[in-house]
Amino acid sequence: MGNRGLSILLLQFVAIGLVFYFLIIRPQGKARKRAAEILAALKKGDEVTTAGGIVGKVKEIKDQLVVLESGTSQIVVERSRIVRVGDQTTPGLAH
Repeated sequence: MGNRGLSILLLQFVAIGLVFYFLIIRPQGKARKRAAEILAALKKGDEVTTAGGIVGKVKEIKDQLVVLESGTSQIVVERSRIVRVGDQTTPGLAH
């Protein structure tokens, strides 16, 4: 009987692990991939919103830094801090 109980317990742990993977880990991976695709497609002239709430237009892109024009000012932000490009929100980054 002890061996059968151990098998059932092990099966329950595997089932919990599968549920955890499909409900949490896999969707997060897809969201990160989608966010990376949106930020990789960033181009000059795109209207963006940063995580800090700054709205501006892309003037220049330098690797991981983006120069934005907001109002009459130009600011430099990290590409990863952009949470919205046009009407596309980067999944998992916007709050």
